[in-house]
Amino acid sequence: MSALVLALTAGAVIGLALGALGGGGSVLAVPALIYLLGFTPVAATTASLVIVVFTSVTALSAHARDGHVRWRTGLLFAAAGIGPAMLGGALAGRLPEAALTAAFAGVAAAVALRMLRTRPLADTAAPVRPGRAAAAGAGLGAVTGVLGVGGGFLAVPALVGVLGLRMRDAVGTSLLVITVNSLATLVMRAGTVDRLDWAVVGPFIGAAILGAWDGKRLAAKASGRVLQRIFAVALLAVAAFMLIDAVT
Repeated sequence: MSALVLALTAGAVIGLALGALGGGGSVLAVPALIYLLGFTPVAATTASLVIVVFTSVTALSAHARDGHVRWRTGLLFAAAGIGPAMLGGALAGRLPEAALTAAFAGVAAAVALRMLRTRPLADTAAPVRPGRAAAAGAGLGAVTGVLGVGGGFLAVPALVGVLGLRMRDAVGTSLLVITVNSLATLVMRAGTVDRLDWAVVGPFIGAAILGAWDGKRLAAKASGRVLQRIFAVALLAVAAFMLIDAVT
């Protein structure tokens, strides 16, 4: 199968996940770029950030039109993560490829297990705790910087539980946070972006954007719990494969 077909297929699946679940697409983007398209771990995490930025901005515009983006709250949350994201982006290039792969697999497995064990977040508000909000934003930025993931799978629970956003607003606002953190990380990786294989990354982005629109429509029709379980099982399988690859 040609690289173009693989890029289009993987991009569509990842965009679908992002649109349906409000995050998580980039967790699949990195292994797809490594194992299907032959990218190195560092190149894959950089390419993933580029894909995440374009796809998240597209999905963000759709949620903003529906009035489900809390701009001030999202920017404050993202601001706490900009510094850690930039530091993590600088650190990623210095880590051994096996260590980067193993770290990514560990985070992916933890996220998958959490999704399997918990119910979808309720659409209720909670008190805002500024200290916890700053800590959550910083942690999310660090994960984005080192592993090249947007962090939507972590941002949505944090925005609901820490900042008290309702679920639909948290999904939309997480896309704003993802975009800001990913752009901050790309600043530190600017020298590597021009070396990406744009003949692969470009079609990947296009397919992901189209998939995100379909995912948003799917989320309105399908059970959130079913979608969450399917995604978690797929993510757990990918994490296991990557961990085995890193230690062998």
